Formats: sequence, C-alpha cells, structure tokens
Amino acid sequence: MSGPDGDAALVSSVRQGDLNAFETLVNRHQKRMLNIAYRLTNDYEEACEAVQDAFLSAYKNLDSFRGESKFTTWLTAITVNLSKNRLKQMRSRHGLEAFSLDEPVLTDEGQMIFELPSKEQSAVNMLEQQEVQQKVQSCVKALADDFREILVLRDLQDFSYNEIGSMMKMPEGTVKSRLFRAREMVKDCLKRVMGEL
Repeated sequence: MSGPDGDAALVSSVRQGDLNAFETLVNRHQKRMLNIAYRLTNDYEEACEAVQDAFLSAYKNLDSFRGESKFTTWLTAITVNLSKNRLKQMRSRHGLEAFSLDEPVLTDEGQMIFELPSKEQSAVNMLEQQEVQQKVQSCVKALADDFREILVLRDLQDFSYNEIGSMMKMPEGTVKSRLFRAREMVKDCLKRVMGEL
C-alpha cells in the first residue's frame, strides 16, 4: 500500500479511527517534510517542530482534506505554511540573520547532509563541486521567501506546478512566472560570483 492510492486508503482508515494508519502516513512522509521544513527554516530544531505541528494539524483537520489533491500535496502545504510561520518567528526573535541552506544538520546519529556526492569523483572534483554548490546555495538563500519556496518545492522536491499552486494558493501561471524569475535571479547571482556561465 504505497503511493497516492495507498495514502488515500490510509487516510480513509485514519478517518475510521485507525491510529496505526496515521503512524504509517507519518513514517512514509516525515523525512520529506523535514527536508522541506529545514530548507525553509535552516534550523533543525525549528524544522522538527514545524513537521511535528504539521502532522498534528493534518491529523486534527483530516476531515477538511477533500482528496482533490494528493495527501502529500496537502501535507506539504501545511508544512510550508508552518515553516514560514516559524521562520517569521525566528526572524523576529533574532532580527534578520543570514542563514545557509547547505550546512549539515546535527542529529543524534551524527550529521545529516543534503548533498549526495558521486562515489566516482576525485577529491579535487568534489571540492570544486562543493564550492559551486555553496555558491548556488548562497544565491538561493538570498532570494525573497516567496521565490525561494517555489524554487525549493519545484527544483528540489519535484512538485508539479499544479501542486505548488494548490499549496501556495496561486494560479499555475503565477507559479511558473515566479519560478522563472527565481531561476533568473539565481543565474544572475551566480554570474556575479562565478563569472559567465
């Protein structure tokens, strides 16, 4: 029981009082939601709190889920909104601080790194690639929140334009336009820091 149909069956079971079905949904989607929340907040603890709140909210409001989109789309929208709220709270607590989307996250098991280097690359190539990725991440983090969110959801999480529009409550054309502008801003930033691409 996996994929969208499996989620629909699990949602149906949860509505009938099956807590094990909800636990299955949590286990199935928590890593992806944590990745999204972390990339939006750049704080592991805040991301964990946002994801926990997202699942709690999803559970409490499951009756409002009409099934017009996939469960993951609905859950991601909740996670994005709660992450945005936490980011605003963090900024108001700490003022406007720069943060990096590519720093490793410290967990009880060690460091969790979001990049997966190829096993076949030499150390020099890996260092060059890491330098480029850091510059890309630096340019991405410089984007305004609305542009960064769409870039993360589309280019890093592979959500469709329609799903992003549903999550962010905007027309698909606006999603495409903002994504295009976000990519252009990242490209312009990279040209400044790395020269012509």
